[in-house]
Parts: sequence; structure tokens; C-alpha cells
Amino acid sequence: MSTPSSWINRIHAYNATPFSKKVWLAMLRIPKGKVASYQTIARMAGSPLASRAVGNACNANPFAPRVPCHRVVSSSGEIGGYAHGIKKKIEWLKKEGIVVRGNTIVDFETIEFQH
Repeated sequence: MSTPSSWINRIHAYNATPFSKKVWLAMLRIPKGKVASYQTIARMAGSPLASRAVGNACNANPFAPRVPCHRVVSSSGEIGGYAHGIKKKIEWLKKEGIVVRGNTIVDFETIEFQH
């Protein structure tokens, strides 16, 4: 999947922690119609035990929805929190073709992005 270099450049230029930048860059790799767990993003960012810190970086993401933190969910397929509200997160996921029932991704294992 190609990522517009302008978003990569914006992330690198933004005043944020190196870890947050790694998380945001990792999220750019999740294609539309897929989701990734906080744990997967933590591994992609080089800190496999930092799932909670991934959540904090998602919450601080100034580039949403272009840097798609709405595609990051719990490893059980539950939606989890979202800075713009869970309803907005579900709305964006559904626009990308992801089926959500209640606060859970349907067929999570099938659409989970694996790095």
C-alpha cells in the first residue's frame, strides 16, 4: 500500500514524541476495510508491550481521519475509545465496509490487518 509522502512528512514535522510518530506511521499502513489491534500497532512501532501507549498516541492524533486511528481496535474486536466519540469511529468504519454490531467488529479475525 502506498502512502502519500505528504502525510509522512507532516508526521515527521509535527512536534510529538518519537513513539507517537511511529504509531501514526504504522496506522498509515492499515488499508481501508481492515482494522488492527492496539497490540499489532505496538509491535509495528517497535514496542510490543506498549498497547496502552498506542491508545494514548491514537487519542493525541492530530491528523484523523487521514491517519486512521479509527481503524485501531482492541484485540477482541471491540471498538474501544475514540477521541472523536465512539459513534464517529463506528460511522467511519462502516463507511469503509466494516460491519459493526453493538461495539464489536463482526468477523474481526477475517478483516484484521496483520503485519
